Amino acid sequence: MQITFYGVRGSCPAPGPEFVKYGGNTACTHVCLEDGTDLILDAGTGIKNLGQKLIKQSNDIHLLLTHNHWDHIQGFPFFAPIYQPDRNIFITPGQISFDEKDAILKQMSGSVFPVDYKTLPSNIQIVSLAESIDSWQIGEAKITRLTMNHPGGGSAFSIQAEGKKVVYVTDNELYPPYKKNTDFLDWVEFCKDADLIIHDAQYMIEDMPAKSGWGHSVAEEAVKLAMASRAKRMALYSHDHIRTDDEIAAIESHCQFVIEVGGSDLELFAAAEGLSKTL
Repeated sequence: MQITFYGVRGSCPAPGPEFVKYGGNTACTHVCLEDGTDLILDAGTGIKNLGQKLIKQSNDIHLLLTHNHWDHIQGFPFFAPIYQPDRNIFITPGQISFDEKDAILKQMSGSVFPVDYKTLPSNIQIVSLAESIDSWQIGEAKITRLTMNHPGGGSAFSIQAEGKKVVYVTDNELYPPYKKNTDFLDWVEFCKDADLIIHDAQYMIEDMPAKSGWGHSVAEEAVKLAMASRAKRMALYSHDHIRTDDEIAAIESHCQFVIEVGGSDLELFAAAEGLSKTL
């Protein structure tokens, strides 16, 4: 199982010389299995560069969407395979509070985008799962979902294949001021023994309480979740669009200190565009 980051920012893209090391594109992570199955987590602006790789192939593409906020769907109209005749693309929407499962397509309509989604030559299918379904198979992979704590809802995903487990939990507020969809202990169980947790780490303690309720986690709290889950590795993800390379490096260093104080052997790193991990 190979995991590659194509977009690691939250809220909006971050261009400029101070955002080069970790990259400025919004959420998109590619999971490639040994059997050739392509799983994509979110379709932020990072999916554009991923598309240039996948356009050279013809196999099915499976896109798992956490939710429909712009930074998670805005790259889809520029994803090259959607313009590839007869390419099969399966989109599984997140568990959101609104009946808008096809929002990723409808952004390509009306006065918003020049190419209407109805004219696309690829075979795009929205996979509508019953709310009661928590787990299902995609090829050799077992996919499990859990509802995030985020305004409007959304889904986190666990992917288990080849004896490995990766958990993707972006845009999740571990301790929200509103009613939780998922409690901390439920997150611990969901992430238990993961080989890699990719978790929202957009804020620092000093950002609170001003940004409490915005649907993102304090980096230190996310690290404590990973330690409680006995995960092997953790990627800090969904970096705030205002964080410079130096500031993200400082957050990473602070989180390493938290791990050391906690006596954990958790391996931690800040996700960066182009970074690839083989599990």
